[in-house]
Amino acid sequence: MLLVGQILYIVVTQFHASGNANDHHAIFAEYAGNGIWAAVHVGQFASMAILLAGLLVLSLALDVQTEASRLLGRCSAAAAVATLALYGVLQAVDGVALKQAVNAWASAPDAEKATRFASAEAIRWVEWGMRSYQDFMLGLTLLLFATSMARTVCVPRTIAYLMGLSGLAYLLQGWVAGSEGFSPIQSVAIVLAWTLSLAWMIWLVVVPWRTQDF
Repeated sequence: MLLVGQILYIVVTQFHASGNANDHHAIFAEYAGNGIWAAVHVGQFASMAILLAGLLVLSLALDVQTEASRLLGRCSAAAAVATLALYGVLQAVDGVALKQAVNAWASAPDAEKATRFASAEAIRWVEWGMRSYQDFMLGLTLLLFATSMARTVCVPRTIAYLMGLSGLAYLLQGWVAGSEGFSPIQSVAIVLAWTLSLAWMIWLVVVPWRTQDF
């Protein structure tokens, strides 16, 4: 489920309207003319739900031996649920509210365009905030799961380390989104997180779990 969710998310995101996301006049015009906006964002949400459900399944499969490890597993699961809730709100802001705002701006008479644009831009800044904290929570979730995996004897620890690095990449995304929006640095952090995530997910699929320590 993890790998399926991640691959689906990457594929669906390729259909997202593209351009300089911090050039609001240009990108809002692109968004307004996009006919598959809602479908893409629903697809992203479904993919994220599959990915996070995969993390929950993984937490149940881990052979935890101590009460501390079980507590860590419960915290990881709670963080995954919170991450999905935040992502749902993010998609409501981006996939619904922003789309309606840019449509209203694009079709408004000239006398209203400045006001409509300001409204759309305000929603965009709310999106920055939501994206920032959703990335923070996703990064924290991955770090918690990585710590839990590192404490088990059935998974190669290198997988846990790669998962932890992907969590750090999401924390970087959160910081960049909150401070400068969807900048080129944000794009680099996104690709880095995807690459690291695919690495540990594929490894988790192809490498048999063992009973000895790594």
